[in-house]
Amino acid sequence: MDFLKMIRPEDVQQLVMNWQEQAPLKGTRQERDFTPVVKLFNPCGSGTWVLTELEPDSSLAFGLCDLGVGEPELGYVCLDELASLKLMGGLRIEQDLHWKPTKTLSEYASEASRLRYIKG
Repeated sequence: MDFLKMIRPEDVQQLVMNWQEQAPLKGTRQERDFTPVVKLFNPCGSGTWVLTELEPDSSLAFGLCDLGVGEPELGYVCLDELASLKLMGGLRIEQDLHWKPTKTLSEYASEASRLRYIKG
């Protein structure tokens, strides 16, 4: 799992714990609106991912995905695919280690829908 080099271990652990908490609640009124755990970004251009959950023993994560085309959306992303991207100058997708979430995922999604990009 190449993505484990991209995200801090404690953040991976929290993403998995969120997934496990959410799994029995999916599709019900009790579904959780987590504060995002991780923000990933493309240091060479567009691309931002704000993630709340990670399926255990896989690289499938859930969150708000913005590929930079003005249509951010909630959905799933394969972190191994992101980790395998080779960008200009040998750079790769990175975790924003200085980012501090201030809203729930649905609040980020609502704002991103209005602005057409993920702010913050």
